[in-house]
Amino acid sequence: MSKFWSPFVNELTPYIPGEQPKKDNLIKLNTNENPFAPSPKVIEAIHAATNESLRLYSDPEGQSLKQTIANYYKLKANQVFLGNGSDEVLAHVFHALFKHDNELPILFPDISYSFYPVYCGLYSIHYESIEVDNKFQINVAGYFRANSGIIFPNPNAPTGIVLPLATIRQLLEQNRQSVVVVDEAYIDFGGESAISLIDKYPNLLVVQTFSKSRSLAGLRVGFALGQADLIEALERVKNSFNSYPLDRLALAGAEAAIKDDVYFNNICQQIIENRDILINALESLHFKVLPSMANFLFVTHKQLDASQLATNLRDKGIIVRHFNKPRINQFLRISIGTKQENQSLIAALADIIK
Repeated sequence: MSKFWSPFVNELTPYIPGEQPKKDNLIKLNTNENPFAPSPKVIEAIHAATNESLRLYSDPEGQSLKQTIANYYKLKANQVFLGNGSDEVLAHVFHALFKHDNELPILFPDISYSFYPVYCGLYSIHYESIEVDNKFQINVAGYFRANSGIIFPNPNAPTGIVLPLATIRQLLEQNRQSVVVVDEAYIDFGGESAISLIDKYPNLLVVQTFSKSRSLAGLRVGFALGQADLIEALERVKNSFNSYPLDRLALAGAEAAIKDDVYFNNICQQIIENRDILINALESLHFKVLPSMANFLFVTHKQLDASQLATNLRDKGIIVRHFNKPRINQFLRISIGTKQENQSLIAALADIIK
């Protein structure tokens, strides 16, 4: 605390990101990064953009990338919003679409992306969290009430459980007076995207990222898709905050990633296959594994304390994510690694259990 702080800073509870360790030779399965390299075409595009043009500002609209994304998803460029990672996109969503003068709360699951309540604290947005059921599935009926907006990840994080498209359509039908945001950071690893519903529902916004399925967590590119008036609201906030959120290298790399669909589909399929193998191996060690459609698993073991297990794994050079929160403090979130990394994890767990 400092006398120079603005008063509201004292009330903030910042988001705590997954550890980025400085120690080498660790198997890092804690932040849902893609274990495979970006497309070679991405690297080529970034090299090509690394020239004297870096003295110039990037395109503040990112128009070429917007058009590429729009073409890919069969939308129009004015239905695409770009940001510095999906976290920045989400921050603008909370500010532009969820901050209202009424007393109605925004709604999201109680077990969900832990940045959501942080944004609410930052922008003084009233919220209520709706409990997931005893199988950790989103309780859809809990959202059939007056609200100032709804947001949830699909697949959910940290559980990996997906909502079917028919259920999302039901949410949209029941909440036509508020914005429904579907946070699809992990949708490319399973489930069906809500993008196909955008033209029918003016209250739908879909947020995605290049960080996970396109192996570009270090480039920081996120985007939102929706009807033009929702996108305009985000643009107004963005241009009142930072007109140049994406640099020239990020724009070039992201565009190349979208265009290399063959590489994208190949690594997604490899992660799905690795996920299925890892599920079977964990279940053979008597772990309970929630049904994940993401690039991570949420697991628990009746005989092993989750926090101690995370410590034991770290001692063996493997990092996983433990959330010390109600209802999930005996679970670990494990990112899907390469086959070799997953085998090392299973060997370490077997040794710990023995």
